[in-house]
Amino acid sequence: MSEIVVTGIGVISAVGNNAEENRQALINGKGGISDLSLFETHYAGLRPCGEIKTDTQTLKTSLDANEPEVTRTSLLALYAFLEAISDAGLTQELLSESDTALVGASTVGGMCLTDELYHDANRDSNGSPYLSEYDYASAAIYLQKRFNIGGIVNTINTACSSSANAIMYGARLLKHGFCKRVIAGGADSLAKFTINGFNALHILSPAQCTPFDRDRNGLNLGEGAAFIVLEKEIDAKHKRRYARLTGYGNSNDAFHPSSLSDNGVGPQLAMRQALSVAGLEPDAVDFINAHGTATENNDLVESEAMRQVFGTVPAFMSAKAHTGHTLGAAGALGALYGILGLYHQEVYPAIHFTHPIESTGLVPSEAYRPMSLRNVMANSFGFGGNCSSLIFSAL
Repeated sequence: MSEIVVTGIGVISAVGNNAEENRQALINGKGGISDLSLFETHYAGLRPCGEIKTDTQTLKTSLDANEPEVTRTSLLALYAFLEAISDAGLTQELLSESDTALVGASTVGGMCLTDELYHDANRDSNGSPYLSEYDYASAAIYLQKRFNIGGIVNTINTACSSSANAIMYGARLLKHGFCKRVIAGGADSLAKFTINGFNALHILSPAQCTPFDRDRNGLNLGEGAAFIVLEKEIDAKHKRRYARLTGYGNSNDAFHPSSLSDNGVGPQLAMRQALSVAGLEPDAVDFINAHGTATENNDLVESEAMRQVFGTVPAFMSAKAHTGHTLGAAGALGALYGILGLYHQEVYPAIHFTHPIESTGLVPSEAYRPMSLRNVMANSFGFGGNCSSLIFSAL
């Protein structure tokens, strides 16, 4: 069977408005965590976030997306989607064909309009123009309508592993002949719904987050979108190909609504399954873009799981110190960063790291450096114990 390759990438995050800007931010150790300036919330100045410093109206104007009900989540999705399809050379004619699939992901979707949702839920009238946008699938539906996507369109919501699972699902559609090309990824924007919710869990940091650090004290939320285009290699002979998608795995440890089990059974199973699908031994993985939320539970459990699976853990880092935790976009964002590293044969540095966790002693990648990479893994773990791992390999 023809292998699955990545032919296009697109991204917007707190550290850049396209793939190359994001890459340069990673190379230079540039972080995008700051005080909120565009988002009205009680926690502005108290809980820093990975905010994209382009206001919603400017996004609407620049993207010619002036429908009154379009949400910021849909705008971010559109922004990254446009870069990805342009990069892959997908024309409107191709997008409209029945063998083009779109798999989106989001954890909040249109509920980023938290205030509007609240008022609509408490009024007797027929509601506002936003009623159709509250669905977490609203971004994918918007893209489907705008580009007349002709094939399968779906949205996955498995919390923070959502867009990793979207990529996995897209790969399976290709593998089983349900499409010839798939645009897969996710988007989420900052919302009172998530800021208030995560703060209620007492896992938001009052400072810049420090993934895998001994003194970590919580995560920073972020916003962004990332999409990748997947095609069979036989159909992409004359295209630029960034990498092969060779492995994927998903598991669920069903331990707790918001925590991973102490022994990391879910992360271990996801990583082992991805290695099995790729036909790789653990020592063939050269770099891991870890989930690394900078919470007490995740970083310790993920560290132990990596030690159990790999023995000697390869170079790794968490991009959430740069972008914040982008929720439904995080899996695709981590995958895209892994693809960039693989394509350019380079490893990006962890930032804000000082002391290793005492029980593991693991130290993330400390500096940017060129490195011969054969295979990279991207981990993405969601609430409810939904754990996913992807493996991308050099051409």
